[in-house]
Amino acid sequence: MKIETQSIHAGLPAAQSGEPVLSPLVPASSFYAHPDDIGFSANDLNDRAPHFYTRWSNPTAAALEARLAALDGGEAALTFASGMSAITGLFFNRLKAGDHLVLSNVCYAGVAEFAHDSLPNLGIAVSAVDTSNPAKVAAAIRPETKLVHIETPANPILRLSDISAIAGIVHAAGAQLSVDSTMATPVATRPLEFGADFVVHSLTKYACGHGDALGGAVIGKADAIADFRKTSLIHLGAALNPFAAWLILRGLETLPIRMKAHEENARAVSSFLETHRRVKRVYWPGALSHPQHDLAVRQMRNFSGMVSFVADDGPALARRFADRLKTVAYAVSLGKTRSLLFHIPADDLIASSFHLEGDDAAAYRDWTGEGTFRLSVGLENAADIIADLDAALG
Repeated sequence: MKIETQSIHAGLPAAQSGEPVLSPLVPASSFYAHPDDIGFSANDLNDRAPHFYTRWSNPTAAALEARLAALDGGEAALTFASGMSAITGLFFNRLKAGDHLVLSNVCYAGVAEFAHDSLPNLGIAVSAVDTSNPAKVAAAIRPETKLVHIETPANPILRLSDISAIAGIVHAAGAQLSVDSTMATPVATRPLEFGADFVVHSLTKYACGHGDALGGAVIGKADAIADFRKTSLIHLGAALNPFAAWLILRGLETLPIRMKAHEENARAVSSFLETHRRVKRVYWPGALSHPQHDLAVRQMRNFSGMVSFVADDGPALARRFADRLKTVAYAVSLGKTRSLLFHIPADDLIASSFHLEGDDAAAYRDWTGEGTFRLSVGLENAADIIADLDAALG
């Protein structure tokens, strides 16, 4: 099935008279059990086990997992309570004391902070590198490297990484590659097709699409996902609420259509910003001006609705935006129906999140100036979004 059909039909049970057409919401926390079917320990869990306790599995979450696996072309998926819990669950499962993680030096701030502030306390070494340059990834890999984790496009500056090239380097070293594809979504990029071992999504963003549910997911091989369920879900406890799973299932039904509209609006908004006197640089992967546009064309079937830009006197402009924007919300997050804008100062990220030094810090400043405005272009009329930005820019 094509992705437009998968986004609606994948994960649904076989059609039977009297059954609901939509995936039902099952809010139960416990299910009838028989001692011959399942034990009390997660170590007894197997692929034939029935639903037992919602921290282990739930029919609504299972339907969502089946749909996510189909959309990304994976064997299986596992859902979590948030995107961060999906990332931490992945890291805890794949890494142990003495191992080494290679991480993109531009990624979601929460991931960067967790990797740099928490993993070393567990004896896990972390190297942050510019993954837009595969040679730097190769140079960072050590004999004890077990996992390389990248984001493409990277949050918040929309820098891209070549999944196929990095996968070849990582696998030659005997390690595994995980790709956070939240901003791209399966509509744009299916990282497993380019050689990644795992795909991670913050389902809170485009997958849900309406800003009313938190969730995360990891997609990959069935045996690895089954192991994640025991260690990273059942033992760490970050299970997805069934109601959130149901909302995200609903959101996925319109994902392909929404991504087309997000892309169209982002094209119009980025073109406007590129001509505005106060804007210094604009980054949108679909634009010819993006430094990695050729890679975007090879790797993305949709250029998404994320636009980042650099403008004069960023901190003052951020306050102006917060005071004057009406259609666009000055707020965090991304991927919602409503347009969202937020200013991210370069100093904050360099010092507290990405730990950039030397040439890497200089390269980041060259890309972002004194900070980046991250704009999640929503589904309003493009002319209305542009008019609101124009009035606030002055």
